[in-house]
Amino acid sequence: MEISKVTLKTKELKKMKDFYTETLGMPISKEWKESFQVSVGSSQLKFSSRNVEGDPYYHFAFNIPSNQFKEAKEWLKGKVELNYEEGENEANFPNLPAHSFYFYDPAENVVEFISRHSIAVAREEPFSQNSFLTISEISLTVDDAIKTGQQLIDIGINERDNHSISEASLNFMGDRATGAFILLVKPGRRWIFSEKTAAIYPIEIEVNMNDQIVVNENHEVIVNSSC
Repeated sequence: MEISKVTLKTKELKKMKDFYTETLGMPISKEWKESFQVSVGSSQLKFSSRNVEGDPYYHFAFNIPSNQFKEAKEWLKGKVELNYEEGENEANFPNLPAHSFYFYDPAENVVEFISRHSIAVAREEPFSQNSFLTISEISLTVDDAIKTGQQLIDIGINERDNHSISEASLNFMGDRATGAFILLVKPGRRWIFSEKTAAIYPIEIEVNMNDQIVVNENHEVIVNSSC
């Protein structure tokens, strides 16, 4: 599975545009009156202020080269303030294996840079805004995780380790080979390295260039496949 495009809501459109295009240096691929879209390697990330209710926030991650974790942290110095958990500003996931660090953007989305050592993508040139590989993870918070999980399975998006879908825990729906996952969860679970808990907000996720997962303003989940 590959995450082709993610569309998120925000009330902070100008601040978000400045942050992603100036602070992080991501290139704008499209822009409209109430939205803009940046390239994250082979993925697209869109923010929209149209019909926004509340103060939406999400958790998402960007894949970075497997050999540039420490270099990416150094690159971000002075640009953002890293988040801490139990006195540490990075996480080690030996079961993946991977390393991550986290920070907030201006809308208080929980943003993660993750270096997956199981994916053989290494870069020799210095880390820069051109080093982002893909959108690696995107949160999908829903009222009924089991029902939504089955909808994802029906279009070929399975749980990472073939576990049963759980209402009580975080479900990694996706593919270890590509390092792309939809994080299926019910409201209330705290995102690590943050004080934010999972909450339902409108979202659009496009995977494999042809399948779409939508949570609308009424919290309804709509899954469409062109296959």
